[in-house]
Amino acid sequence: MNKLEIIPVGGFPEVREGADIAALFLEAARRSRVELADRDVVVVKQKIVSKAEGRLVRLADVEPGRDARKLAEAQGKDPRLVELVLRESLRVVRAGHGVIITETKHRLVCANSGVDRSNVRRGYAALLPADPDGSARRIRRELEEATGRKVAVIISDTFGRPWRRGQTDVAIGCSGIDPLLSYLGKTDRYGYELRVTEPAVVDEIAGAAELATGKLSRIPAAIVRGAAYARGERGVRSIAIEREKDLFR
Repeated sequence: MNKLEIIPVGGFPEVREGADIAALFLEAARRSRVELADRDVVVVKQKIVSKAEGRLVRLADVEPGRDARKLAEAQGKDPRLVELVLRESLRVVRAGHGVIITETKHRLVCANSGVDRSNVRRGYAALLPADPDGSARRIRRELEEATGRKVAVIISDTFGRPWRRGQTDVAIGCSGIDPLLSYLGKTDRYGYELRVTEPAVVDEIAGAAELATGKLSRIPAAIVRGAAYARGERGVRSIAIEREKDLFR
């Protein structure tokens, strides 16, 4: 069994558009006297990536269309926010109880297209990064160039789940790590061949990191050390289930 260590990395300044996330992370880690090691996984919260990439929208500049107004009235939501939700989506999967489940342009299925107002200044809403896998690649490349270490990067966000209450952090983008850890074709202790066992290791690591970073602690990143994973560059987008196979859509 691997020994798993989760190291929170706080001390980030307020992140603004154009900020270098890798540089901010390394400076915060230096102040905390933490150094990256080979095979560390750096987990970065989506919100600071969105801020750095200019993915904040001033709500006063949003003009909701007819569809947004109709859906907002039905769900008791701000029509400007709903307009952003629709713009960021490929389609609405389902709406009810004040929640709009969409399939985003990233092929993520989540509430409100990932649009939210938490941890951003009043009057603004944050959108997901336009290409979370691409964002993870850029951050990883800069970290590896600066440190000489071979690491992986996960960009995490908080998602609900269709079959139970509560939320957990999951990966919306990754680089340097295969999203799945496949046990297909291997046998268990009783000799049965495993046919469907593919742990979503990027989600497991994202959830583990959230235990150390929390929601209100202002700690936007963590290092997860000792996790078993395969190096890879498929990205999170590659593990989206096809619509015709998704029992929840």
